Formats: sequence, structure tokens, C-alpha cells
Amino acid sequence: MTEPHDAVLARLHLQVTRRLDGLLQGDYLGLLPGPGSEAGESREYRPGDDVRRMDWPVTARTTVPHVRLTEADRELETWLAVDGSASLDFGTARMRKWDLAICAAAAMTHLTARGGNRVGAVLATGGRIRPVPARGGRRGAQALLHAIAHLEPRPGRTNLGDLLDTLMRPPRRRGLVVVISDFLGPVGEWQRPLARLGVRHDLLAVEIVDPRELELPPVGFLEVVDPETGDVHEVDVDERLAAAYARAAQEHRSAVATGLRAAGAGRLRLRTDSDWLRDTVNFVAGRRKGRDR
Repeated sequence: MTEPHDAVLARLHLQVTRRLDGLLQGDYLGLLPGPGSEAGESREYRPGDDVRRMDWPVTARTTVPHVRLTEADRELETWLAVDGSASLDFGTARMRKWDLAICAAAAMTHLTARGGNRVGAVLATGGRIRPVPARGGRRGAQALLHAIAHLEPRPGRTNLGDLLDTLMRPPRRRGLVVVISDFLGPVGEWQRPLARLGVRHDLLAVEIVDPRELELPPVGFLEVVDPETGDVHEVDVDERLAAAYARAAQEHRSAVATGLRAAGAGRLRLRTDSDWLRDTVNFVAGRRKGRDR
């Protein structure tokens, strides 16, 4: 983003408002369908019910297993975990991956920061993690987006597991956790911390992807730089290497999808060569349809 941050955020606000407004009307928790956290009535246990919702006092009193129903929360607290690793300072299509991460943060903030909801974030770059307290209202949302927009990826790799662990201390009220990252690090680094967060929160992973991370054309000798270490390599990208690269990339992305699914997270993939707003609209609309069914 070469234009001033304020101009970028103003433009993003207009884009997001015009195309995302009205998608999240109604009282339910988060962008993902699921139970709320407010206690409701009890009913008899049925096969397939979550045993963690057993209502033991009623079960003891009636000698019949009962589960406690929950009601959708009227207010939502959302936390963005934004990965500012140096690998996001890269892009070969419409924008850098980091620019796309800012767009994703703007969309998620707009979709959740309404009706008394609060939004906060933990931001990581260059091995440093910075918390931004959760605040409500339009000013709180704007302050959060300014903090994200002024952050720039720095050399070094962010440990995504450490970033997620930050959201566990101290324990936060039940809500929605949105993880914005390119997920290029080892899956084992973040899967378990993400699953722990999923015990208490709804989870949404926004996966930022550039097409050159999925495949390389056989262009011959190519000089590449590792943005996280600064190491420079010269490689001969022939058809054989291009095919091997594509296979390795596909295997990694499949592992990411499996890890997110195992942790119970929804997955929104945004590409630097695609219409990110259209992809976001389709994702949220699809989630709403699934919830309605």
C-alpha cells in the first residue's frame, strides 16, 4: 500500500460497508454457526449430544441424563490474531499478502464490531507480540485498524503457536477468534494451541495465499530471497523442479486444511490474485445458509 494509511482505511471502509453490510443481521455468536455460552433450559440427553454440556444437578435430581441448552450471546467479543511474519511482505498479483491481511482484518472488524460488540487483537512481527485491548464502538474499531495498518512485517519468523497462546493468558470471555496468517510455518507449531482456543471460542482461520506459493513457471535460472532469514538462493526452475514445487506446495496446503479442520476452525482462503471481498461475501453467506438449514 503506497498511499497514506488513513486513505487506505477510508477506502477499505467504503468497500466493506457497501458489499458486506446486512450479511450479519440477527442475534447469534460470531461468523460461524454454533452454540452460545449463555445457559438456557435443560432437556433429556440424546445420543450424539455433547457430554460437556451435561446438566449434572438435574440429572441427579431426576435420575435421567439431561443436557443444558445454551442461548446465542447478544454481545460478541472478537479477537484477531494477526501474523506479521516477513513472509507476508510478498506478492506477485494485485497486492502484497500483507495488504490482503489488512483487508481481511478490516472485513472481520466491520462484520463483528456492532451492537455493543468489542474487538481486540494480538499483533506479531519480527518475533514481537503486541496486544491491542478489546474495545467497542466505531472509534475502538478504527483504533484497532490503525494499529494493524501501521504495522509492517519485519525480518524474522513469527511463531504462530506463541501468538495463539497469548490469547489464552489471561482467559477471555467466550467469543470469536480470527487468525489471519499465511500458515507457512509447521502445522504442528500452531495446531494444538488453536485446538485449545477452540474449546472456549469459535474459530475462523483466514489463509492468505499468493499464486506463486502454489506453483512456479519453468522460467530457468531464478534468484530467490527468503524474507524471514535474508538468505539468497539461485535455482534453475525447469519443468521437473516446477512440478516438484507444486506437489510440495499442495501437500503443505492440504496439511494446513487438515490441521484447521482438526482444531475445529472455519477456513477462509483469500488470494492476492482474486476478489477478496467477493470471496468473503461468499464465505459468510455460505455459513449463514448452513446455519439456517
